[in-house]
Amino acid sequence: MAKVEIIGGPHSTYVWVVRMVCEEKGIDYDLTSAMPHSPEVVAIHPFGKIPAMRHGDLAICESKAIATYLDRSFPGPKLVPDDPRLAALTEQWISLMNSVIDRTIIRTYLFAYVFPTTADGKPDRATIEATVPAVREQLQLLDHAVAKTGFLVGDQLTLADLNLLPILYRVQHFPEGAQALAEATHLKAYYERLIARPGAQKTLPPAAPPRRAKSS
Repeated sequence: MAKVEIIGGPHSTYVWVVRMVCEEKGIDYDLTSAMPHSPEVVAIHPFGKIPAMRHGDLAICESKAIATYLDRSFPGPKLVPDDPRLAALTEQWISLMNSVIDRTIIRTYLFAYVFPTTADGKPDRATIEATVPAVREQLQLLDHAVAKTGFLVGDQLTLADLNLLPILYRVQHFPEGAQALAEATHLKAYYERLIARPGAQKTLPPAAPPRRAKSS
């Protein structure tokens, strides 16, 4: 069987997700480091976002599509459960993270530190302070979700957990986010357990992206 090639920068949260899928399932893969809108990426993703993937004659983009393909195509632990109810809950959490939580915590809160639009290039304190209540609210929601079993769905690791881990890894590098995560005691314990997994440690990204990265 052809070797999987993941295309995208190791700083990207979404590249990290698909790399962790490979690690959890024992998939042999190569990482081709590439930035958004580079020729390698544009050849697969019509909007130049990362990650992209090649596997034999298949070339696909979007992290959810890549992760689902890998989960269905290779042996190893199922990251999207076969049970229809658990599968639906997994999809639900991934959708919430991609449509709401990532936008709040990464694209608004974190970007106000890393990619500020202020005239002096300093963190955008107005945006940070306006976003912190939503960051705290969403982390508390997640805290409640993992309190019972230590996972988002059922009592096993799923693709939903792998989508959340990079968000928590990023938010704990910034003061208000770190405090909000520390106060969400169930979520903090969940994060510490997941970040210690061999697959997460092997693929650990740089602490901060080198520049604005459009991921999917």
